[in-house]
Amino acid sequence: MSGTVLVGITGASGSVYGLRLCEELLKAGKRVVVTASGAGIGVVREETNLDLSAGEEDAVARLRELFGASPEQLSFYGADNLFAPPASGSAAPDAMVVAPCSMGTLARIATGLSSTLLERCADVMVKEGRPLVIVPRETPLSAIHLENMLKLARLGVRVVPAMPAFYHRPRTLDDLVDFVVGKVLDTLGVHHELFTRWGVKAGTGD
Repeated sequence: MSGTVLVGITGASGSVYGLRLCEELLKAGKRVVVTASGAGIGVVREETNLDLSAGEEDAVARLRELFGASPEQLSFYGADNLFAPPASGSAAPDAMVVAPCSMGTLARIATGLSSTLLERCADVMVKEGRPLVIVPRETPLSAIHLENMLKLARLGVRVVPAMPAFYHRPRTLDDLVDFVVGKVLDTLGVHHELFTRWGVKAGTGD
């Protein structure tokens, strides 16, 4: 998969998944567009001390500094900027990932609501038939949550829950995060070496 990937960060706990995904996509040579819900910006600040609340210009400057990215590589649009390019099907990104995806955002995407830029972009991806990946982060899951995921899955949306495995013998929290991010990258067809695959011995390639 080449081109532009939009990463949406919501108010579910686990903002590190979205940020780590941005880092790996940039490393893989992808152009990254970031948007976040109001709650998502709050959770990013609480969980990582990264403050994106001072407006688009300040937020994109902080993200570019964090990742060492250029203006050509990384863009940021606020939740209320419905005039941003990815809000239109004629300028839709090649793929979109919502990581983490709250159950509220999941429900609004499943019902076609577009009250924020993130929701509108997801709606565009569905209507244009482009890859949309959601990384739900909630437990336990109610029947409502599961029904919304099933509805999206039937529309072709890929559901990659934040469920790390342990067969690769993780030693740190970063290892657990990298497993989930790696599964998202697998879904997008982006090469990575974030975890040792099943049946492959670490450091041997076989």
